[in-house]
Amino acid sequence: MKKIVGMLSVLFVLSTAVFANGLKDSGGAAKIGVSMPTQSLQRWNQDGANMKAQLETAGYKVDLQYAGDNDIATQVSQLENMITGNCKALVIASIDGSALTNVLKEAKAKKIPVIAYDRLIMNSDAVTYYATFDNYKVGKIQGEYIRDKLKLDSTNGPYNIELFTGAPDDNNVNFFFGGAMDVLTPYIKSGKLVVKSGQVTKAQCATPNWSTEEAQKRMEDLIIANGYGPKGVKLDAVYSSNDSVANGITNALKAAGYTKDNFPIITGQDCDKPAVKNMIAGTQSMSIFKDTRTLASKVVGMVNAIMKGTKVEINDTKTYNNGVRIVPSYLCDPVFATVDNYKALLIDSGYYKPLDLQ
Repeated sequence: MKKIVGMLSVLFVLSTAVFANGLKDSGGAAKIGVSMPTQSLQRWNQDGANMKAQLETAGYKVDLQYAGDNDIATQVSQLENMITGNCKALVIASIDGSALTNVLKEAKAKKIPVIAYDRLIMNSDAVTYYATFDNYKVGKIQGEYIRDKLKLDSTNGPYNIELFTGAPDDNNVNFFFGGAMDVLTPYIKSGKLVVKSGQVTKAQCATPNWSTEEAQKRMEDLIIANGYGPKGVKLDAVYSSNDSVANGITNALKAAGYTKDNFPIITGQDCDKPAVKNMIAGTQSMSIFKDTRTLASKVVGMVNAIMKGTKVEINDTKTYNNGVRIVPSYLCDPVFATVDNYKALLIDSGYYKPLDLQ
């Protein structure tokens, strides 16, 4: 095994050395293309801003583009322009992980390295590296939070739960939902957790485009179909893979008459401002904090190593198969925020200002 890992490390160094050949602009600073999926979600605005700031601090020119409101054709067009516009590396948070195969053939033909950012790009041998958080661990933390809050290991239940995850074309959903369900499924099978809707598969629980509106509509339908309400059938928890989905769930529950005194447990991810405000108000229980400054820093380190032809720091060579190859990856550790620790995590660290959460 040590020999195999050693050989992989050598291959990574050689591959970055090949890509680094001729990557400097004749005019000095190299240009890096950064492609983000949308500006309609707070987290992608922050990701893009952090990436641009850190790359510029490192001495690069940055072409930062947002693909409208998750418009695949726009993202493809923007990437084509980056490739023809002399970008020396691409950092891509894809909208649809399987929709970039053709455009990335152009990048590979020009020996432009591609770093998949937070969402794995599928079905392409042009993906050089992947940088993300440990997405299976994200789901596992969320599932464990519900388990611990309901004390499923020491009480009999039953407790009613409904399940929500994200966009079916986002490969991360497999890890978020998979990690959570690995924790929750034994309790569903034993009867301690009851999903009254019967909707337990990824397809049944998906939310197109991680849309707040779609999540709200589905939660409203679940409330009506299953009789949930403060004076009706008790709903103890709602598993939500991220904050934009959790916001839709919260909106539906508020409209149904729930208050902070009887709100079910609701999970989330990203620590978006509305979600943190909901935690403070008592209508969302937790959110996974993925510090985009940390992820941006790791990606800048990858870019630097590629440009210099030195070894790229990775910590996973087994997990992320994009259908063509296992993509060498760096996984950052997620942590979770609640009303009890959000100040230390989010305000004291400088991620938000106190006024941001008022």
